[in-house]
Amino acid sequence: MWLGGERFEIELATTPSSRQRGLMHRSPLADDQGMLFVYPDEAPRSFWMKNVSFAIDILYLDADWRVVDRHVAVPPCRQDPCPGYPSHGPARYVLELPAGTAGRLALEPGTRLEAPTKKAPD
Repeated sequence: MWLGGERFEIELATTPSSRQRGLMHRSPLADDQGMLFVYPDEAPRSFWMKNVSFAIDILYLDADWRVVDRHVAVPPCRQDPCPGYPSHGPARYVLELPAGTAGRLALEPGTRLEAPTKKAPD
C-alpha cells in the first residue's frame, strides 16, 4: 500500500477472529508496516490497545478510502479496563500504523488513500 509516496507492507485482518486479534501479543511494527482491518459495512468503530505493547496511529477510513478520523500515538493499555478509541463517523476500514506515521505523512481527516494492491507476480 502506498501512503504519502512511501510503500508499506500491510497485513490484512478480514475475518472476525483476525480483527479481534489485531496486533495483540506482537512485536512492534517496522516503520514500513501496518495492519488494515476490513469490515463488510460502514459503521462507527472503536479500537483499544489490550495486549498491544507499542504505540500506534489508528486511521478510520470510509468506503471511499477517505480518512474520517484518526487517533495518533495511541499508547499501550496499562490498566484494565482499557480505554477505547472510537471513530467520530462511520468507517469501513481501519488502518493501524507505527506511532508518528500519520503526522509524518500528513494523513489527516479528509485525506483520500489508495486501496492496497496485491503484490505483482515475480
